[in-house]
Amino acid sequence: MSPFKDLKLALEVLNQEGTYSEGDTVIGTLSFSLKSDTKVKSISVKAKGDANVHWTEGIGEDEETYSAHERYFKIKEYLVAKSPGGTVLPQGAHNINFTLKIPQGGMPSSFKGKNGKIVYMVEAKISRSWRWPSSVTTEIKFDSKSFPPIHQAMHPLNGSVDKELGTFSKGQLQMTASVSRGVCFPGETLSAYARICNSSSKSVKPKFSLHHKIVYRVKKATMTSDKVIFKMVGDPITPRSEVTVPCAVKIPGDAVYTLHNCQIISVEYYLKVYLDVSFAFDPEVVFPLLVVPSNLVHARLNEEVGHI
Repeated sequence: MSPFKDLKLALEVLNQEGTYSEGDTVIGTLSFSLKSDTKVKSISVKAKGDANVHWTEGIGEDEETYSAHERYFKIKEYLVAKSPGGTVLPQGAHNINFTLKIPQGGMPSSFKGKNGKIVYMVEAKISRSWRWPSSVTTEIKFDSKSFPPIHQAMHPLNGSVDKELGTFSKGQLQMTASVSRGVCFPGETLSAYARICNSSSKSVKPKFSLHHKIVYRVKKATMTSDKVIFKMVGDPITPRSEVTVPCAVKIPGDAVYTLHNCQIISVEYYLKVYLDVSFAFDPEVVFPLLVVPSNLVHARLNEEVGHI
């Protein structure tokens, strides 16, 4: 039975979000109590960041497993250094303060998905001779400072598509679509619209769908998840008519950020504006979207206002 009671790790909160980023210092306290004097080999604390991917395809003899790992950093400090004869800790309560400096570098944000995760941890370990070590671990939320350039994506995105109908109907469809910005943050609402000129002989439905795409990679193998996280369906547009359809695109408040700087996991978003045409391929316009922290968007908006 371990002599270490109430073994806990407490970390100082650096900001309102309770997150850490590149270059931050993790400030914490390891606390525990001892009922009697106890000899230890060492006490250490470490922080590390890792990405892991895992999935299985096929069944039976055809089953194949894919897995990959990336390590971003590992730093370790001794709170009680190793010594030949060990160190005796006295009975009673112990509170040991420590600091760990997260290195610089474009490390990806924390992420958890069905087939992979990116996790940052702080772990304290107490080692004793001829005993299993006692340890305590806490996960930290890491928000990367590394994002694709957002300058050009701050402006409206536009696109258009034409389609000539045949076989079951005649005529042409023309659609011009736009979205207010190519960059946004969780909880934000973007403005989009589609201007449709229906010169065909059949009705069509305008649709807007926001997609959340995750790609897991192991060498050349990939596992992809593409989910619709927002959708709006407009009223049918009758033949020989021209209509402009607006759409307020809601970015979910719990949307994870775009993830581009991990070799084995990527997270992307895109808005698809399309026309639902029976018995024909749907004409569509696709806009890639960057989902980034709100402070990045607000800072860029303030810069642009300042230059006016």
